[in-house]
Amino acid sequence: MSEPRGTGPAEPTEPPESEEGTTQRLPVVDTSETGDGPDRAAPAEADGPPPAPDGEGGSEGRFWSARRVPAGIVALLLLGLAGLFLYDIASVRADRPVMSWRRELARQLAERPLDDIWVLVGAGVAAALGLWLLVLAATPGLRAVLPMRRAHADVHAGLHRDAAASALRDRAMEVSGVQSVDVRVRRTRARVRAASHFRELDDVRTELDAVLPDAVRGLGLSRPPAVSVRVRRPGRKG
Repeated sequence: MSEPRGTGPAEPTEPPESEEGTTQRLPVVDTSETGDGPDRAAPAEADGPPPAPDGEGGSEGRFWSARRVPAGIVALLLLGLAGLFLYDIASVRADRPVMSWRRELARQLAERPLDDIWVLVGAGVAAALGLWLLVLAATPGLRAVLPMRRAHADVHAGLHRDAAASALRDRAMEVSGVQSVDVRVRRTRARVRAASHFRELDDVRTELDAVLPDAVRGLGLSRPPAVSVRVRRPGRKG
């Protein structure tokens, strides 16, 4: 029996370079240069506009107070007075006699002249109360909070006076020769009173005059207060 053709040992053949049988290295495309994808190195712009540079925030106004205590007092007084009058009117509509205080008030207002002392006192109290309410409505309040420079369009920050005084006190205590410091910060002026137990007072004052203005600028306030420095010797004990 003859041997069929092609039954000899098979020679190793390379697999065909088909689309499924081969693994090819794909080229890497840098999307940050082509602009087809998001740039990971660029800052995200979804958080809003970039912060303003230092010194370009502009002058910021003071914070407005909610005036909760005055508003609550006025609201309670008006509520009580309106409720009292409403109760009296409802009582009269129900064929009951009018309250004696309203009858007496109407008689006093009809009989007393305008130059009577009690009429003048009542008018003065009403005018003072109205003027006080107008001042509260027209002024911002929150004098203890100093506005800071606006570094971001959506952020309006403030610094409490006590915190600013603590920062200036800590900076002044770093000066050689300073034993104690008393700092009072206002809207336009920061008053610094230091006690030096050694060194010359003029040298300590000169160093404080050079250090504290930089510390005030470092607070980031919208209107940096002027610094007033006085140096003295500590008082004797006993």
